[in-house]
Amino acid sequence: MTTLNDIAKRAGVAKSTVSRYLNNGSVSDKTREKIQAIIEETGYVPNQFAQSLKAQHSNMIGVVLPRFDSPSTNQVLKGLDDVAHEKGYQLMLTNSNLSIEREKENISLLERQKVGGIILIASMMDEDLKKQVTQLSIPTLILGQQIEGVPSLVHQDYEAGRLIAEHALELGHTKILYVGVTEEDNAVGVLRRNGFMDTVKEAGFEAAFHETSFSRKEAYQQALDYLPTTEATYIAAATDHIAIGILNAANELNLSVPDDFSLSGFGGYSESDYTFPSITTIDYPFYGLGIKALNRIEQMMKEDPVSLLETMPNQLNVKQSTKKIK
Repeated sequence: MTTLNDIAKRAGVAKSTVSRYLNNGSVSDKTREKIQAIIEETGYVPNQFAQSLKAQHSNMIGVVLPRFDSPSTNQVLKGLDDVAHEKGYQLMLTNSNLSIEREKENISLLERQKVGGIILIASMMDEDLKKQVTQLSIPTLILGQQIEGVPSLVHQDYEAGRLIAEHALELGHTKILYVGVTEEDNAVGVLRRNGFMDTVKEAGFEAAFHETSFSRKEAYQQALDYLPTTEATYIAAATDHIAIGILNAANELNLSVPDDFSLSGFGGYSESDYTFPSITTIDYPFYGLGIKALNRIEQMMKEDPVSLLETMPNQLNVKQSTKKIK
């Protein structure tokens, strides 16, 4: 008696691919024709009860979010949801709340739920998480970070750091402070910072560094302590939220931006348009990332070939918070 496993072996595909075919899921035309021919040749008849059980999550895509209270995450999620709705997929959302342990738990949960694919919007990573992801049997796409051998969509964070540093230098600033985050976040904590620091150093200057968290409140509280004594005429914050926290502290201390110091962020959050002054930033295409990610995971679920790494463009958006130094 021919089994589903026999069909998969003869077709040279995974059992999950044959299952998707049987349940009218996403399979490439070439693979669909191959499976159909083998089924007709062997006279295979699927177990309808088992098939119905396995079909429950064939169009379900699991998403691991780093946090819910993030403008960037919300924009990515909107892009994912718009395309998922259009193509008939359902999203199963999990929240890691910036905890690497919860991130691992959520990945395991989605694997047990037998979702058709996983999109990991990664924040922090360690070797255990990388190992876990590389061993998954489910198609998995990483957003914002990279794991060797796993398809990833990333922002040009190093280049973004360089853009902001070049802007500061072009305005004549040489006393510069970079307010960043932990190096456990490779994209924001390492690449973005290194792009900035390297550019300042290449110009013959040194930028000071202060580490904070992603929390706007914590950035605000820390800025109340260091702003009264800093000599920096330009402060670059690793995110727009951090920049807004610094701006709030400056207002409380009766410091003027950009008269006392220029200030910039990263992200292009809409909130940075409605502060006073509006905040110079690097615009990131978060919504476009979500759209591209859903299309990419669909390709992977169909077992179509995809590139392991693709970068998303960004651009400098100069607003009111930066100016030439006198």
